[in-house]
Amino acid sequence: MSGDEETKATPGLAAPEGAVSGSAGDGSASYSTVSGETASGETAPGSTVPGNTAPGSTVPGSTVTGPAVSDDALPCRAGEKAASEDAVGPGTVGAPAAGRIAALGVSDRVYRSLRWLAHGINRGLWRVEVVGAEHVPAQGPVILAPVHRSIIDFLVASEVTSRKVFYMAKEEIWRSPRLGAVVASLGGFPVNRSGADRLALDRARSVLDQGDVLILFPEGTRRSGPAIEDLLEGAAFLAARTGAPMVPIGIWGTEQAMPKGARLPRRSRVRIVVGPPLSPPARSERGRVPRHQVRELSDQLQRELQRCYDEARRS
Repeated sequence: MSGDEETKATPGLAAPEGAVSGSAGDGSASYSTVSGETASGETAPGSTVPGNTAPGSTVPGSTVTGPAVSDDALPCRAGEKAASEDAVGPGTVGAPAAGRIAALGVSDRVYRSLRWLAHGINRGLWRVEVVGAEHVPAQGPVILAPVHRSIIDFLVASEVTSRKVFYMAKEEIWRSPRLGAVVASLGGFPVNRSGADRLALDRARSVLDQGDVLILFPEGTRRSGPAIEDLLEGAAFLAARTGAPMVPIGIWGTEQAMPKGARLPRRSRVRIVVGPPLSPPARSERGRVPRHQVRELSDQLQRELQRCYDEARRS
């Protein structure tokens, strides 16, 4: 298969080479689901992901169409990209009717209180200034894609919109029950950065499917320096799968306010520049998105992030 073939824009992200567990009737690749079942109902060795069942959460229907997710396709693999040049075809696999997508239970009352507190910290301690907030859609699903230089980026990025936001956070935070409860109340959910965390991916997709705002750092982990390089393709994949636009966000000053390794934040000035939203690639008549268009969207995001970051730095 060539890189110009198409990737089906349905649940799950495109899997690169090595993820094939079976084949569909038309000769295209069929991939294992979160439950580890192939199209024939057999279990692919090593494909079961423990902990992906959340009691009480349901998904309409009993099948999921499209390839599942591989390690390289996830936005949580720090410093790596989805490297496969091959496109993947459709495959229909069995999936449990219940427990596939865990609910994101965030109390509105608690969220508003913590969001108000976060706003006070952002304005008082870091004097956060936002330019271009009008570029964030007022409704509908959207992926906010900020530059990542500090652990406080998720907090200051929320200043670009008054809408409720959700975001991935490293699962190590939940080692502290109190801290984990606070982060969860602010819309955070854990992600295992050491491999393919399909539960985190399902949660991210559920946020967008519900028409909400997802903060996703396309650099995957905190970086340092003025250059935006080697983006993960997870943000572009999610945009292609859900139809959500991506909004590039340059954040300058958080690395000085709380650099990597610092235990306490410092008083500083933080400036945020929000760029125009980037539309996901259009699907074909068969509901597919060419793989090369996903790569091009990720490259476009990198250029726009660099522009926004440079503008924030020059202020």
